[in-house]
Amino acid sequence: MHIRVATAAAYLVAGAVHLLTAGLLLGGVLLIVLGFTTVVQPMLGLALVVMALVVRPRLGRLDPELPTLYRADAPTLFELLDRIAEAVGVRRLDAVQLTAEFAATVVPYGLLRRRRLVLGVPLWATHSPQQRVAVLARAMADLDPGHVRRGAVIGTALGALTAGANLMQPAGRGAVLSTGPDVARHAPDLAEGALRFNARTRASEWALWLPRVAVTATARLLLWLTRPAARRARLAADDTAARTASTEAVIAALGDRRLARAVIVEMNRMVIEARTVVRARSTTALPAEDLWARVAVHTAGLREQRDGGPSAEPAAAARVKRLADAPDRPAAVTVDEPARTRIEDELRPSADAVAHRVMRDGVPPAYETAGR
Repeated sequence: MHIRVATAAAYLVAGAVHLLTAGLLLGGVLLIVLGFTTVVQPMLGLALVVMALVVRPRLGRLDPELPTLYRADAPTLFELLDRIAEAVGVRRLDAVQLTAEFAATVVPYGLLRRRRLVLGVPLWATHSPQQRVAVLARAMADLDPGHVRRGAVIGTALGALTAGANLMQPAGRGAVLSTGPDVARHAPDLAEGALRFNARTRASEWALWLPRVAVTATARLLLWLTRPAARRARLAADDTAARTASTEAVIAALGDRRLARAVIVEMNRMVIEARTVVRARSTTALPAEDLWARVAVHTAGLREQRDGGPSAEPAAAARVKRLADAPDRPAAVTVDEPARTRIEDELRPSADAVAHRVMRDGVPPAYETAGR
């Protein structure tokens, strides 16, 4: 009953957020149109429209910078994804995008709420075939209607509030100015301009303080109200993944979450080494194609070092124990060797593109905390 009451309250809060956003937009437009001959009303209306745009629902979209695969590009992969989706009981996926994260997530996008799998190549390269099925099943199960944080009402409201709060965060202060002679000649003008800029920045920060506090507090309230339902949905997704890929595979995948940060750190080390030591000793291209094989070997060594230690990170330990205490479940979806080889061939060009991007740009800092 407690979960139902909290979830109902979360729906009320999310509905109020959407209604308020629509009201801000409509009120702002009316103030601009009806008070066009005045000065105050259009300015106030413009402020309301901007506020509505800041907290508008984000429908999501395909990331244009990530390699994208559709059914025609990877038929064997999508055949596996369709089998997993059928076993999980969710709608089929529409696209797959590869990243350098140690994670796999299914994300709705667009007005029609299509679904894309954001698949981390390090995770795919280091997991066994059955662990991959477990991770994919777990990611698809997250879009079950019981997972209210990923739903169309609460999920979009929470995403809009989070994005709005981030947009309204105070910008970093201070600037690095050159000390060269050309700049030094205009130092007084630059100093005066910097003071005016800082004054305007402080004024805007004070003006946004109340909306920022309100948006942040509402987002935290939604997270608190949905915590019981999210925990229940998380456990249900574990059970669904166990029915699909086997209990053993899910436990192994949860245990490997502990390796996520170490794998990303090792990737960073490999990139730095390739840019410095390897480049200094050789004129050949950076060994991007070998990156994932080297990551897999490193991860295997980490697993050997972990043997005898904790089987999972603290956050996942209770989930592992719960699965281990339950009756063992066999796999409903498996991957034979020919299919696995075809999938690897289908993924290779996109995986190599991700590797080249990592070798060129490095590992994004946000990925260091990946491993959901």
